[in-house]
Amino acid sequence: MTNAPNWQEAERAAQAICAQWAANEPGGIILGFDKDGDRMSVCAGLENLNSGKAFSVNSVGRFASITKHVFCTLVLQHPQLLSLDDRLGDHLPELSAPLADVTVSQALDMSGGLPDMRECLTLLGLSVYNETGSAENHAFMARQTRLNFEAGTEVSYSNTGYRLVEIILERKGVFLKSFLENEVNSLLGTSFDAPHLWADPVKDLYPGYWFNGEKWLLSSAGLQISASGSLAGSACDMSKWLRALMAGEGIFSGVLDTLSAPRHLKNGTVTGYGLGITDTLLGDRVLIGHGGSHPGYKAYIMMDRESGTGVVLLSNRDEVDSRGSASRVMAALLGLPMPSAASDRIPDGLYVSKDGPFWLEVAGSTATWIDDGGTLYEADGKTVSSLSATSELALEWDGEALVGTIGHVLRRLLPVAPTAPDEDQKSELAGIWHNEEGAFLSIENGNVVMGVGPTRQTMPLQSVGGGRYLFTLKDSLWTKRICLNLLDKDRFELVLSRARMIEYRRLI
Repeated sequence: MTNAPNWQEAERAAQAICAQWAANEPGGIILGFDKDGDRMSVCAGLENLNSGKAFSVNSVGRFASITKHVFCTLVLQHPQLLSLDDRLGDHLPELSAPLADVTVSQALDMSGGLPDMRECLTLLGLSVYNETGSAENHAFMARQTRLNFEAGTEVSYSNTGYRLVEIILERKGVFLKSFLENEVNSLLGTSFDAPHLWADPVKDLYPGYWFNGEKWLLSSAGLQISASGSLAGSACDMSKWLRALMAGEGIFSGVLDTLSAPRHLKNGTVTGYGLGITDTLLGDRVLIGHGGSHPGYKAYIMMDRESGTGVVLLSNRDEVDSRGSASRVMAALLGLPMPSAASDRIPDGLYVSKDGPFWLEVAGSTATWIDDGGTLYEADGKTVSSLSATSELALEWDGEALVGTIGHVLRRLLPVAPTAPDEDQKSELAGIWHNEEGAFLSIENGNVVMGVGPTRQTMPLQSVGGGRYLFTLKDSLWTKRICLNLLDKDRFELVLSRARMIEYRRLI
């Protein structure tokens, strides 16, 4: 028998989370709702450090990737223009294979292998602050001829599918911003917006912040946002939208069923990631929702369809654990257990695959897979799991190696001790390297050197065997650990979790 929702316990959990946000610092809101309306809200901190204005249910922030299920709702409204089974190349003839052969469904459910634009730009040496527009971004992607992996064989998060499908709809005269203004806001009394650029004015939008170790700083980003993460609004707006989805009436009839329906890889594996909606397991209960993250902004939505309840978290603090916080509130609301973090099931250290650019680092209950970090939880007597549909991981230590699945792909990872490159390796790597997009880097005495003038960084390489090296790049609030994987003596690829196909060739 299902426990009745306990809003007092949910509010206590929300208060404990928000108590961490000081009154004179950036903060956020946690709002709980059911089918009849908002049932509780807890706010803390400031929405704007300049004005000193406090957070409220009406504070307007960036929902980032929570946009995805809203955009997929728009896609589903136009089956006459676009089918989930269509190839992207059917509508975007400028795409090259194999990108052109990815289906719309795969582009939206994270199984398409499409390289993420933001991480591609990082690997080309462009900062989070560098401005790039939609047309230029699309032209870049149309020139690519490699996927991260064969479409339909893995799940790995990427925003590019949403960028491409948005372009398809816009060429057919369908725009997310118009959908929000004409069909959502007018019906629900919300004030959602979908700016294309970070610098576009949005009414009452509060700034995002990150802490540099000494003080809070304003965030910003140059990448054109797209329907992968453009939605702006308040927690109150979002609760109205989610209640309408769960009610499933009128234009929302059957939409949430389709968004959250199980999706499969080519081998039949159920992935847990739908159309902009992801599963979260608490106890024996499957909740649905999604997170959002922009520089300086964190957000999460989580819903329990059985009880018709949900939670919205919206914050302007970059370090907030949005998924964990939403889970704790929903667990308190529904009387469900929180999973136990796995602290010693797997030995700490660095692990690598036999070949390829694949590495995993374990530190306590944190695992970082090709620079994508997350918490490890106890799954059973031997296995640890990420309990995440967007970053699936289920591994065990067999005494010699880590074995299991990552991204629903079978993996075997061996422990390795990173070392500084020896003289032969330094000689092998030394030179100036060039990417056909116009990027250059040099390798000097075992160091990668990228950037010009004051942006120039010298980053020591660490060998992990098999012609693979790790180095760390710092970009404002982001720190990226990149794998350099030698493909032959005059060619290597730079690899992050969401972009595994940026190649450099020896120039000198």
